[in-house]
Amino acid sequence: MASSLNGRVAIVTGGVGGIGAATCRVMAERGARIVVADINRDGAEALAAELPDALALQVDLAEEDEIAALFQATMDRYGRLDVLDNNAALLGHDVVQQDHDIATMSTELWDRTFRVNARGTMICCRHALKIMETQNSGSIINTASNLALQGNVIQSAYSASKAAVLQMTRSIATSHGKRGIRCNSVLPGLTGSRAALEHLPPRLRQIVEEETLTPYLGDPMDIAHAVAFLASDEARYITGQMIVVDGGTSVHIPGFARLSEMIQG
Repeated sequence: MASSLNGRVAIVTGGVGGIGAATCRVMAERGARIVVADINRDGAEALAAELPDALALQVDLAEEDEIAALFQATMDRYGRLDVLDNNAALLGHDVVQQDHDIATMSTELWDRTFRVNARGTMICCRHALKIMETQNSGSIINTASNLALQGNVIQSAYSASKAAVLQMTRSIATSHGKRGIRCNSVLPGLTGSRAALEHLPPRLRQIVEEETLTPYLGDPMDIAHAVAFLASDEARYITGQMIVVDGGTSVHIPGFARLSEMIQG
């Protein structure tokens, strides 16, 4: 039986994108009241209209006053906050195209990436903690990435910002565990969402599929179910952890998946 989130109030940042939208739907199906927070106002309103007792709010995580308004509006509407899913990240096509190695990257791109992915996540956590402290309960789930665990020739700023999110997760779990507040991270690999695949060169997708240990590329629902589990009481003894949801991509030496096929064949 799927874990219940009946009566919980959950904020999902980046709620309109593939993983965010899937998470909103899964948690709503399990009984949560959802705040769909996204820079895309129209998309947030459209998704919220599909969900029972949901609230759509526009927020740019680079702007602290907008983050504060997000949490105030949530409290005005629901009077509590049980789950914060920090899913939003700076992943626009223009950013990805410039995010390569440290030697060629601009300082502006580095700062812009950290402003949203690390600083924005920190500010969201800070506002959530102030509310959850009064309740002596709450679950924060930070979306990182399997790239936070591995070196790569591209996405250096994104990877570093997500590594910062992992340490932030551990710090919050340590400082607030005795207050009944849990904090964990999910680390997705490349998923088969439209946004993730839209600008991916065919050869790169082939490489990812070859290095994924499962016979299929995961989709946003795979991440959403992990988030919903961590938000539930079934995960009440799990905190400060990294849950990697990438089909085994990050657990082996590159090329070994194909070598295994050769040996077995």
